[in-house]
Amino acid sequence: MLKGKKIVLGVCGGIAAYKAVELLRLYVKAGAEIFVVMTRSAQEFVTPLTFQTLSGNPVHTDLFSLYQEREIGHISLADRADLFVVAPATANVIGKVAAGIADDLLTTTLMATKASVLFVPAMNVNMWENPLYRQNEEKLSALGYHFLEPVTGALACGWEGKGKLPDPQAIFEESEWLLGNADLAGETVLVTAGPTREELDPVRFLSNYSSGKMGFAIARAARNRGARVILIAGPTCLNPPCGVEFHAVVSALQMRDAAMAWMEDASIVIKAAAVADYRPVTSSREKIKKEKTREMTVHYQKNPDILAELGQVKGERILVGFAAETEDLLENARKKLVEKNLDLIVANDVTQAGAGFDVDTNIVRLLYRDGAVEDLPQLSKDEVAHILLDRIAVMRGKDREE
Repeated sequence: MLKGKKIVLGVCGGIAAYKAVELLRLYVKAGAEIFVVMTRSAQEFVTPLTFQTLSGNPVHTDLFSLYQEREIGHISLADRADLFVVAPATANVIGKVAAGIADDLLTTTLMATKASVLFVPAMNVNMWENPLYRQNEEKLSALGYHFLEPVTGALACGWEGKGKLPDPQAIFEESEWLLGNADLAGETVLVTAGPTREELDPVRFLSNYSSGKMGFAIARAARNRGARVILIAGPTCLNPPCGVEFHAVVSALQMRDAAMAWMEDASIVIKAAAVADYRPVTSSREKIKKEKTREMTVHYQKNPDILAELGQVKGERILVGFAAETEDLLENARKKLVEKNLDLIVANDVTQAGAGFDVDTNIVRLLYRDGAVEDLPQLSKDEVAHILLDRIAVMRGKDREE
């Protein structure tokens, strides 16, 4: 989504400036071209050479330095930007922009740009809560500037509270959203992801190897394309994508209840979760001790078939399922497509290298109701997510603009 995009990254003075280096690396890895503008104070924390080396472009620090012979520096930067990100953004710079003051390269360029601007504040909690700062942020928000709020934690100044710069991945995802083409605007996408756990006793459970990466990639891509996204996920090590409505569950029964409840809001349902088919009939309230049970028999009962239930009541919604198989991939996937009343099913052979659980890539086949099959090569799960949403957008009559 960011490939070929031009992003101006403004870096203000603050201890969080070092995190802007990691943010720059994420942008470059995604194929964006980055132009860095640093305030004088920012250069006290990180050298311009660091940003120049990683971006491959000159770092801009001086208002009176011409970028090219016939180009005025701040106008050239302002014009080329597809997106302007200020991270970290200090109370000082935000206050100056709110007051219309342009007295250095960064504020002058911000005043001249017509691109979307994302401020990512980082400051002491008392500064964050100061009424003067709150007024400045509210004023800029009303004028169309975007803000990604700081997070709560231990601050470099020794205080505890809201003011930490968000994780660079969160800033990256917010940038993707701002640069998205919003072809799914107006849609509400319900995504299920990850495994479920079926408890045997307080320390043991039945589960599977699902990491949730595919479902989280779909949720992230749908949000970036303008949809409201509801993500229901079993236990994973992943952080929820920025901007989605996240609901954590543990068991299949909990996932079933959440999916049926939130389906009422959804126009598109994508069930990527790997739900346990069975659960123990009984669960011990105490840890089962091996000294007391030389042999143990566990009786299981079937869990609800969430996808089949969704298929029975889907109405005009688009319903997409996943089929993770180890044999007879197409036969098993087609059967699931028909029996569960799906519009589309994503099938993959989890025995293939690069297509199994807990990896960043996938190799899938898309099976449609009319019998068509579309084979995709090995791609990142983010790429698979966008292709899947491309196909869904066509079904919804929202062909994606290139």
